[in-house]
Amino acid sequence: MSQELTSDYVVVGAGSAGAVLAARLSEDPGTQVTLLEAGQRDKGMNIHIPAAFSKLFQSEHDWDYFTEPQPELGGRRIYWPRGRMLGGCSSMNAMMWVKGFQADYEEWGAAAGPDWGWDAVKKTYAQLEDVEDATALDGIGGPVRVERQRSPRPCTESFLQAAEQAGYVRGRANGPNPEAYVETMVTQRRGARWSTAAAYLKPAAKRANLRVVTGAQVSRVTFDGNRATGVEAVVDGRQTTITARREVILSGGAINTPQLLMLSGIGPAAQLKGLGIDVLHDATEVGENLADHLVAGIGWEVETGSLATAESLRQLADYLLRRRGMLTSNVGEAYGFLRSRPDLSAPDIEMIFAPAGFFDEGLIAFQGEGVVAGPILVDPASRGRITLASTDPSAKAVIDPRYLSDPEGRDRAAMVEGIRVALEIASQPALKPILGRFLRPDVPTDSSAQEVADAILERHAHTLYHPTGTCRMGTDEASVVDPRLRVRGVEGLRVADASVMPRIVRGHTNAPSILIGERAAELIASD
Repeated sequence: MSQELTSDYVVVGAGSAGAVLAARLSEDPGTQVTLLEAGQRDKGMNIHIPAAFSKLFQSEHDWDYFTEPQPELGGRRIYWPRGRMLGGCSSMNAMMWVKGFQADYEEWGAAAGPDWGWDAVKKTYAQLEDVEDATALDGIGGPVRVERQRSPRPCTESFLQAAEQAGYVRGRANGPNPEAYVETMVTQRRGARWSTAAAYLKPAAKRANLRVVTGAQVSRVTFDGNRATGVEAVVDGRQTTITARREVILSGGAINTPQLLMLSGIGPAAQLKGLGIDVLHDATEVGENLADHLVAGIGWEVETGSLATAESLRQLADYLLRRRGMLTSNVGEAYGFLRSRPDLSAPDIEMIFAPAGFFDEGLIAFQGEGVVAGPILVDPASRGRITLASTDPSAKAVIDPRYLSDPEGRDRAAMVEGIRVALEIASQPALKPILGRFLRPDVPTDSSAQEVADAILERHAHTLYHPTGTCRMGTDEASVVDPRLRVRGVEGLRVADASVMPRIVRGHTNAPSILIGERAAELIASD
């Protein structure tokens, strides 16, 4: 039995951007908004306890994707968790508030116009943030609470001291050019996760004009001619048509949004015709330009001081009673940036430190005491793509990030240099005495940086969970969406999520995804 719903706006996906957009649109009491989410509500202790995020992996709250085999990573399929609940990945991430560099947004502005340049986005960030101990560089009073960590591990300070001893500067997070080594600022409120579901949807929940529908698997966008009229979805087993009087906005992320566009007839014509999909608009770049951050974490054994006992009754009590202790940790407790080559105008490597044995992409619990430090490739030259596996909306898309595939070999060289720097920092007086044997990779501790790099890239390197760019925005006709996030070639359809980023930021993608949700609401209101 089918059902029909009608709204002014239909937003598909309640993640880092979609939850923001739906909440903002519903601030106008005369506007009816329907927000569709394939997953369920953000209930469950592991969603809200910061250090428990990896327990959500491969659960009902995870899309549980795997890439195609990656030749440059030993032919491995890389696990890609993606949030499938209210808040999306903001309900499952490591809560790192790392916005990127001024240079990133200047490049956005060059690709998509001044509304996306640094001068514009820094104002939006200032409006959406509420930063603890804010400086002139931070926003206050906004919905997104950003706090200092409440109980960082002592070895995190040792890592930061070691970075300073190696010649790197310590400083403040999230300035225009935040190259300093810092303790991570986190999206938490009083030691608990602060997702977009908490920051935006919960305050909006009582509005009569906002309808939040969970368990809604959208199968396609519907059209009258070339104008989007709504979507078809299966909601808790019932075929449902949701009509949009004004617009449909896709906020499913860098995998699900291009998949839904292609299922709806918008994408590379040859690919769609090959699957028997009627082509509404030949958009050759849908699914292309996929960029992600690759991390190569080196693991060391330590005698004490890690998060190994975070699940003890003592730590649970400390968390429940005081919102303190190991369970408040975001795991990635410190980071800093560096240039792999002196000729670069901005960093291409982020060095991350975790006082935990976070190995095997979090899928296998590590028994013992360990820490991890290593490079993240934040300015990759390699690009991949998302394609359809079939016309079945419930079938997972084909994900091929093509890690380290750039023909010049720049990406691999940058990672090797990053691993060399990680080993250099580990050799400093503040850190060396507490580090034991290598846990990852399993090579002798006197191995060269090249030997460590070869082993770790082949056996252990994995995603930092930041896919972007598959529906890139731009002023050029080849871009999937224009600078106002409207899908080219059709009417009444926009995209607002990480897929529209013209280039991946040299930071983490939760903050700019929230920014995109805010900017989308502003653009729609002004139109």
